[in-house]
Amino acid sequence: MIPAKDVAKLTNALPFWLSLTFIPFFLLAWSYGGMAVLLIPFYSWGLYGFMDVLTGLNTSNNDLETTDDQLFWYRLITMIWFPVQAIIVFGSIWVVAHVDGFAVWEKVLLFFGVGVASGTIGINYSHELMHQKNRLERALGDALLAMVLYGHFRSEHLLVHHSYVGTPRDPVTARYNEGFHRFFPRVLVQCFQSALRAEKAMLARKGETAWSLNNPFYLYAGVQGLMLLLAFTLGGWLGVVLFVFQAFVAIWQLELVNYVEHYGLTRKYLGDGRYEHVRPHHSWNSAHRFSNWLLINLQRHSDHHYKPDRRFPLLQNYSAAEAPQLPQGYPMMTALAMIPPLWRRRMNPRVRRWRTMFYPEITDWAPYTAAENPQPRGAS
Repeated sequence: MIPAKDVAKLTNALPFWLSLTFIPFFLLAWSYGGMAVLLIPFYSWGLYGFMDVLTGLNTSNNDLETTDDQLFWYRLITMIWFPVQAIIVFGSIWVVAHVDGFAVWEKVLLFFGVGVASGTIGINYSHELMHQKNRLERALGDALLAMVLYGHFRSEHLLVHHSYVGTPRDPVTARYNEGFHRFFPRVLVQCFQSALRAEKAMLARKGETAWSLNNPFYLYAGVQGLMLLLAFTLGGWLGVVLFVFQAFVAIWQLELVNYVEHYGLTRKYLGDGRYEHVRPHHSWNSAHRFSNWLLINLQRHSDHHYKPDRRFPLLQNYSAAEAPQLPQGYPMMTALAMIPPLWRRRMNPRVRRWRTMFYPEITDWAPYTAAENPQPRGAS
């Protein structure tokens, strides 16, 4: 256990500021174009996967009594990322719209890289921010999601995913043997529907209709509209198209991570619409040091589900006996998920071992695999 006074040191927080190292790659891409636009996705996937192998695992835990004041340097990086990402996204639009010499393929690859940054870092930071009680942090989380046109993710994640993960009610619990190419279009539709239904149910409990101005979907639409307007102002219709493209890439990145996090892991059905409580073994984890720096400990996912508002430096590591472990960090595993036969070859045996280890009493897994168990009691 690392004591709070050591956790609070800037030197211990600095590795989590690695996201800022993306900035020079965008400056190179803006200045030189050409193959420089390929550096951003290579840096995010290739280098981080390699560095995971090189730096190994980090299984140490920080003192849970560490206060928010002592976590200042960790909180700051998530709070300053919105203006950084705004400069990256809208600066890229201005550059390709006003600087001659960018070929079509360079524009496409540049905004693919923008989407990689918006998804890998921006949505991940918004996820951290939306779980906090501080209004400024929650607002910054909403703003980051608006920049990728995915504001409803906040509603779906907080109201549905954390309550119903591992059950048929949760769209983003990837089913055993479900390839990502089937998962992705399914969740694009179901997550929006799920979020809208959850907000409608919450408003109904307050005696309000879905058309109430308290429905956050108005906020989501309004801020996203402002983002699109700014993209048009800076780059015309080309700016809007490129903005939407980077948003799509970012959403693809998010859903790749969602796919990996709970693939094939289901909660036991107890009958009468009841499911067991969420436990550490209902999430895939990874203790790989380097990718956890970039992803601010998202890979300590079991502890996040145990304590959703626990700040990322304090998320605890679980052993393989308590929670399933991935063979590599999220960057390499999400790349593998894009090739379903290789993914199944690597992960399906692990899911089968997980079933035997934690649920030897279950003999018929068909309803779990097909998500055909009854909906949880009380689910909207």
